[in-house]
Amino acid sequence: MMNFNQLLIEIGDLMWGWPLIVVFILSGSIITFMLNFVQFRYFFKSWKLALFSVNEKSEGEITPFQALISSLSSSSGNGSIAGIAIAIATGGPGAAFWLFIAGVFCLGMRFAEVYASTSIIDTNPDNPIKSGPMVYIKMLPGGRVLSYIFTVAMFLMGIVGGSAVQTNSIGVSFVRTWGINKYIVAAVLFVFITYAILGGAKRIMRLSEIIVPFKVAIFIISSLIVLVYHYSSIIPAIKLMIMSALSPQAAGGAVIGFTIMKSIRSSLPRILTASEAGLGTAGVLFGATGSKYPMKDSIMSMFGAFLSTYFVCFMVALSIVASGVWNNGQTSTALTISAFETVFGSYGGWIVTFCSVSFGIGVLVTFAFITRETWLFITNGRWGWVSSVLYCLAAFLGGIAKVDIVWNSIDILIGVMFLINICAVVYLLPLMRKTMQKDIKQENI
Repeated sequence: MMNFNQLLIEIGDLMWGWPLIVVFILSGSIITFMLNFVQFRYFFKSWKLALFSVNEKSEGEITPFQALISSLSSSSGNGSIAGIAIAIATGGPGAAFWLFIAGVFCLGMRFAEVYASTSIIDTNPDNPIKSGPMVYIKMLPGGRVLSYIFTVAMFLMGIVGGSAVQTNSIGVSFVRTWGINKYIVAAVLFVFITYAILGGAKRIMRLSEIIVPFKVAIFIISSLIVLVYHYSSIIPAIKLMIMSALSPQAAGGAVIGFTIMKSIRSSLPRILTASEAGLGTAGVLFGATGSKYPMKDSIMSMFGAFLSTYFVCFMVALSIVASGVWNNGQTSTALTISAFETVFGSYGGWIVTFCSVSFGIGVLVTFAFITRETWLFITNGRWGWVSSVLYCLAAFLGGIAKVDIVWNSIDILIGVMFLINICAVVYLLPLMRKTMQKDIKQENI
């Protein structure tokens, strides 16, 4: 009889077969062409806006800069440290190649979903949520039903991916490095997230602003040290990534059995989990700003997607492959720790554990806000405390759950979110093209 985890795998494989992969490629291509290659035209502009928009005011719960920091916090989580490692352990080095290619589409998707979230406003005073993917999805044929399906999936994603996955990966790090009991780790994280949630949106955003710059800097510096140490293996590692992605029997049989399909199947859900482009989470954050500058906000949002995809995720992948540990039988955070241990010895576990903790805490904090917003939409602003209780309980249970069950659940949730959200974005592209011209002039882009 099929167990629950195997059932999740079967459903995930069905969702992430060629049909959903084709949807990703087609939608990414359509968005890129319809929006005139926005990810290339405004690439440097996104950096400028991200670096010089710290003091911008907002009429909403959070500022656009806080939305950027929070979107970066939620995307630069253990989806990067653990998720990319799982993709490589499952799909081989070729998963890293598809990460690099998919990143181009992810930037365009991030721009489009944030623009739709900040330019399309619900004027009904009775609705607690005025903007975001929950609002613009309603414009699809049958959109009211789809909007609720999407929002329920995002709420569950917050509970599972935003809470349970982070504590799960942090727990793996502590067990792998110091042998600390996972129940103790889960209990400590439960107390922390309870403290963050009790402080409301302001405390959540303040914690994100403190955590993100520090965690990203530490990770990038330590990853660069690993890559410099293995500098002679970088070019061969990149070649192996390309060969593994495009040839199922490349590298003298080293990756026999890893087909192109399996490589993409393993990497694409992890890429979307890590970057969150196309899932609508950044739209929830930017939609909560009440900003009057949708074009600037959307351009700025691409910076976060670029940083999480090309700096964080690709550096994890390259470190694992270049260090030669990609096929040592380990997975998740433990595989990333193995790569760092080739340079730092036993202290490699300390560094990855620190990154896993800081990344995971950043996601825990940010998704607490996202989960709250989705709950308010589903319940029309009622029983907000229930959402907080469920989120905190998920943090504890995730710390003691089996890693496979957690990640396989996420595959299904992001498949639902991505399909509904990206259909709405593509459907609204003609409208966005019209309003963008006006916003470009008004905002002096």
